Amino acid sequence: MTRRPRAASTIDRVTDIDRLRTLADLHGVATSYEGWDKTRRDVAESTLRAVLGALDVDASTDAAADAAIAAHDEAPWRRTLPPSVVTVAGADRDVPVHVPHGASVTLSVETESGARREAQQRDVWVDPRDVDGALVGRATFALPTDLEPGWHTLVAEVDGADAPSSCTLVVTPPVLSTTAALSDRQRWGVLAQLYSVRSPRSWGIGDFADLADMASILGEDHGADYVLVNPLHAAAPRPPIEASPYLPTTRRFVNPLYIRVENIQETAMLPRDKYARIRDAARRLHRANTRTDTIDRDKSFRAKLRALEAVFLVPRSPAREAAFAAFRREEGEGLYNFATWCALTEKLSPSDERWRTKAAGPRTPWVERQQVKLAHRIDFHCWLQWICDEQLADAQAAAHPAGMDIGVVHDLAVGVARGGADAWSLGSALAEGVTVGAPPDDFNQQGQQWNQPPWRPDRLAELGYAPYRDMLRTVLKHAGGLRVDHILGLFRLWWIPTDAASPAEGTYVTYDHEALIGILVLEADRAGAVVVGEDLGVFEPVVQEYLASRGVLGTSILWFERDDDGPIDPAEYRELCLTSVTTHDLPPTAGYLAGEHIDLRARLGLLERDVDSEREQDEAQRESVLDLARRHGLLPDDASTTDTVAALHRLIQRSPSLLLGVALVDMVGEHRIQNQPGTDETQYQNWRIPLADSAGRAVSVEDLRRVPSLIED
Repeated sequence: MTRRPRAASTIDRVTDIDRLRTLADLHGVATSYEGWDKTRRDVAESTLRAVLGALDVDASTDAAADAAIAAHDEAPWRRTLPPSVVTVAGADRDVPVHVPHGASVTLSVETESGARREAQQRDVWVDPRDVDGALVGRATFALPTDLEPGWHTLVAEVDGADAPSSCTLVVTPPVLSTTAALSDRQRWGVLAQLYSVRSPRSWGIGDFADLADMASILGEDHGADYVLVNPLHAAAPRPPIEASPYLPTTRRFVNPLYIRVENIQETAMLPRDKYARIRDAARRLHRANTRTDTIDRDKSFRAKLRALEAVFLVPRSPAREAAFAAFRREEGEGLYNFATWCALTEKLSPSDERWRTKAAGPRTPWVERQQVKLAHRIDFHCWLQWICDEQLADAQAAAHPAGMDIGVVHDLAVGVARGGADAWSLGSALAEGVTVGAPPDDFNQQGQQWNQPPWRPDRLAELGYAPYRDMLRTVLKHAGGLRVDHILGLFRLWWIPTDAASPAEGTYVTYDHEALIGILVLEADRAGAVVVGEDLGVFEPVVQEYLASRGVLGTSILWFERDDDGPIDPAEYRELCLTSVTTHDLPPTAGYLAGEHIDLRARLGLLERDVDSEREQDEAQRESVLDLARRHGLLPDDASTTDTVAALHRLIQRSPSLLLGVALVDMVGEHRIQNQPGTDETQYQNWRIPLADSAGRAVSVEDLRRVPSLIED
């Protein structure tokens, strides 16, 4: 066989080009970016090296960078199949298969239903490549275009190979079908922080039973079509727990803090003395339901855990035991690993050296021995997730009879805490040495650091996107919809080296958005859920266009919808959109109208400009929106704050957006902001503000029957 000359590689073309920036480009690491003010900024070399290092790419020297460029160039030729393939149903898609030059190969699709389909080899010549002294050829196959959406497997059988090669093939729907069902009319729903909404039966914090009652009241009494709640992801398995619902320990599993103990079937079977102790604990916490200063999660969770441990010991009926076993089988290894982490966390402190040695992951010999010793606690944490699953199902089941078309819409956080369950169990799927955040913008002028390790795009592909899929399936299980926080992160995400002096010292890393959005659409389609992407912030124009093409709704906030000429008229908003007046990162509308966000940021030292200039600019921007409402004839000059809040909601009804969102805090007249970005618990009581009205009185779930809807029929 005559060897052909090796095709020109990338490294051959790199002469005087900056090696570091070339290497960064190859791995999707931005070497420059356009900021919120349209200014182009170059990324520091130290940032590029740190981010590349988090991707296991050595760029410490020119020689190392040259070697890394060559390795990237040859990587596809060193494996038979791509790490995984994600495509769209009905689309033409070619798959490269690398084999010893001259060897014959076949490629087939094993569908998730068990069928086998042959891929057709195309007559495409690609010069073979010399890899480690041997010629490697490339065969090109066309996938069948009539494959059903789903999770399939590609199998390549190479003549002379010891075993076939395989990889994941994901076929995704072109468009999310649930979006089309919204096109007949405009729908609206309520945006709520579940922990803040208590009832006389709560244990000092809103829970799943409160969510069911909220859905029933908002649907029956107000005509709402959905209720969107904060992320319900799990925090630590014992107090103290993280207050922010956007900094969970896992995004796949649920926070037992929200369990209503009395609604568990086995609670009624407790011995009289143990039941009495639970009722006493509940009554003591009922007093907290009328407090309006702060939510005390730790106190509530501590009491609930004691009660739940007692209920767990109650023998279950055969049917209940079978249901629990079925849940464990369905959630599989992911649930077992999470429960193992919870049991170990009860035993080891965060600083225990064993987390970095013997307990560095779920499959070490030491952890496997501990799983035997901690079997009872692992069972308990699995059981807690089963109870969460049951009560979430009850909440969604309450929504539809109340007239809600959509029901409960869940919120998916951007990421997870470092050192948490996902970081422990998912291993290299999450990058080390970097954290997620956002560059400086007009509202957060110092940038944001979210203290979360990002997905590694290369490892996700190598794992066939299984961790991402499993997370989505669990979150969507009892959801009528899903809001994806910072959906821009499925396109590109701001990575900040952990030793950076500020969030501004980061850069963007690109993700395979067609794969990630496609899988999101596939799993939401199967769950019958709508998807809303929070697409606020700095982004490229193609983002909103692509989301719309896949049937994913975007997000519009009245205060932020403006161009160089001022506020955009809501009539010009997007149709595929959830539009609201405010968001949880701003004060309620009554507080925003009073400029309370400027006062708070000034007190906390978060302003880059002087406070008077900030107030002047903010007041001018607010007034321009109010002028827009006046031009629509919705706001008289002598309007009260209550009238103004109502007028602004009537204004967004003039938009063509398929979904409208009304913040629950606006319905009840609350002023206080739930979260001030860029602060921690020592600066502000983020995510601890209970629901209260304009007079500072606690608002219960039952009170929601009597509050104004703010949306006109």
